[in-house]
Amino acid sequence: MDSLLIKGGAPLHGEVTISGAKNAVLPIMAATLLTPEACTIRRVPNLSDVKFMGEILTSLGAEVKCGENALTIRAEKIRGVGDYDLVRKMRGSICILGPLLARLRKARVSMPGGCVIGSRPIDLHLKGLQALGTKISFANGYVVASAPKLIGADLFLGGRAGPTVLGTANVMMAAVLADGVTIIESAACEPEVVDLANFLNAMGAKIAGAGSPTVTVTGVKALHGAEHEVIPDRIEAATFAIAAAATDGEVNILGARPDHMHAVLDKLREARVRIERNGPALTVRRGGRLKPVDITTLPYAGFPTDVQAQMMALMALTPGISIITERIFESRFMHVSELARLGADIAIEGPSAIVKGGKPLSGAPVMASDLRASAALVIAGLTARGATMVKRIYHLDRGYENIDAKLRGLGARIERVEE
Repeated sequence: MDSLLIKGGAPLHGEVTISGAKNAVLPIMAATLLTPEACTIRRVPNLSDVKFMGEILTSLGAEVKCGENALTIRAEKIRGVGDYDLVRKMRGSICILGPLLARLRKARVSMPGGCVIGSRPIDLHLKGLQALGTKISFANGYVVASAPKLIGADLFLGGRAGPTVLGTANVMMAAVLADGVTIIESAACEPEVVDLANFLNAMGAKIAGAGSPTVTVTGVKALHGAEHEVIPDRIEAATFAIAAAATDGEVNILGARPDHMHAVLDKLREARVRIERNGPALTVRRGGRLKPVDITTLPYAGFPTDVQAQMMALMALTPGISIITERIFESRFMHVSELARLGADIAIEGPSAIVKGGKPLSGAPVMASDLRASAALVIAGLTARGATMVKRIYHLDRGYENIDAKLRGLGARIERVEE
């Protein structure tokens, strides 16, 4: 199993190019199941999650051809069973349910796996599909869905922690081939949902309102093949921006979409990080002594839960007290104990973490618990005195394309080692 060995203390300098968004490409790959014609997807990141999704599509009967940062997928003849051995590896695989149901009118998909960051039920997915006329049952760990006919409906997808991104994607993909009009209220507004809608519209779907809380889908008889370029990964861009500030370096981030990152950039500026638009790049560097900030994670366009851990690492370095409140996932503080091993002073009080920052960190072996926790530990390791060994980095490989190579290109002393 690979680990990352980091020797801290080197400020990051140079430029880095942001890869395609993991959270956009997975449902877009699933959407290719909606047509028997070939689809080409570009700016596809080289991630283990993308590999797993390709394997899932292949197991369903699709032909998946890989090029350089591109995929061509043709789902001419498919079957409707998503096997446990593949689907269990990542939560994003549940987004095959909607397109399988739309295309075949039946599907049998294993309950998904993924990072252990708290309860993430799929009840809203199933509620939305049931509103379209789907019968749902459970057997041997599988969701069994059938709908002789999908019929458009008005439905509400709001949940305890806000809208569901993958649930919105699943219902949207089912609704594109339903009879009539579907109106999704309390739809997720994330850029990744907009990207999926743009791809579906390129395939011949009729979707309006993506990016707003109300999405209207007018069903069509069939979809055709299309080409699409995935949006840049806003979470990766945020991670590199935070790493630049944490190491007191200066990094030009190429390909980022600032319009997808308003909440993160606002908090970084509040923390006295200087961010400037420089042509196609965002230039990030400190603007003086860092200032503590309070953060609450919220659905888009609020501060993303996927950047909470990375900001906690930055606040651990910042003199003063910061309060970070997690409103999306109830167990997303598993990185706190590992940051404490590096010397961070963090206390958990209910849904909040109180960070008493400013103490220097020192290297130690740490264990990654999930994807974004891994990124936080890497950022902390880049600033710590001595060597930090981040174990279980298969989490990182799920969502960051060649992060160790990209960091080395910025001057980080980091290497992948096999234990």
